[in-house]
Amino acid sequence: MNPFTLFIIGILQAILLLLLAPLYSGFARVMRAKMHSRTGPPLMQNYRDIRKLMTRQEVVSEQAGWIFRVTPYVNLACMFLAAMVIPALTTASPLEAAGDLILIVYLFALPRFFLAVAGLESGSSLAGIGARRELLVSALAEPILLLVIFVMALLTKTTNLGRISTEVATGVFPFSLAYLLGLAAFAFAAYIEMGKLPFDLGEAEQELQEGPLAEYSGRSLAILKWSVYLKQLVLVALFMALFIPFGAMTELSIVGFILALIVFPLKAALWYFIAAIFENAMARTRFMNAPAVVWMALGMALLSFVFYLANV
Repeated sequence: MNPFTLFIIGILQAILLLLLAPLYSGFARVMRAKMHSRTGPPLMQNYRDIRKLMTRQEVVSEQAGWIFRVTPYVNLACMFLAAMVIPALTTASPLEAAGDLILIVYLFALPRFFLAVAGLESGSSLAGIGARRELLVSALAEPILLLVIFVMALLTKTTNLGRISTEVATGVFPFSLAYLLGLAAFAFAAYIEMGKLPFDLGEAEQELQEGPLAEYSGRSLAILKWSVYLKQLVLVALFMALFIPFGAMTELSIVGFILALIVFPLKAALWYFIAAIFENAMARTRFMNAPAVVWMALGMALLSFVFYLANV
């Protein structure tokens, strides 16, 4: 595809994910409510909350510095760039030069670092505890993501996300036990990164009043919440691009573009539905028990690497 055309598709794709992210989060909340036999919030409630917060006065702690103030914008900018880079509608990365898996990892790590520092900088005890828990979740999930990404790079002989997605979509990529275990481990790690039960350790609404977000208000809180919704959808898009890129455009065409606009939202909705089932079936785990739960995913990622070495 033409690089300029891909760039335009990348911008449109990022805007689409940005607009759809609160909808999918609302969809998951509705599904959980239905499973609890509750009425639950309206599907569009997240949009209403964001609009309401945008109009509210912003109150900033006296102890807060510049990191606290820029964190919402850094988070949203990183997630928007990640949404541009990941091949969601096409199998090729819209930003070919930047479509590297290592860059994606850093785009996910940078917002978490800023959010953790902002929580510590705010002077709030709840935000500080939430910040430390955010770093724990990062330490648990990111090694799994990195190991699976390393295995996928070894299997496809490239770290370029677009090339990996194209090889899987066109059948060039050899499906193996290493690939299947990597898929399962990555799905587990993505679920952890999304902050779903029982891994909502950083926000922990019942304990920490949303942790690092506790001291934010007004426009900054709206932007942070929107960036969290976008991060969840971008993680889903990354999983789809690496393991289930079917339905995305391999060649530029009107029919292919329309098909991609239909297939990707359906795949994302299926992910959120399955995540809602898991979330509904689990209770929050104790903070100290979280590492023990994650060992299973790390074990699958390690087995994936071992099976690659064994050529299984």
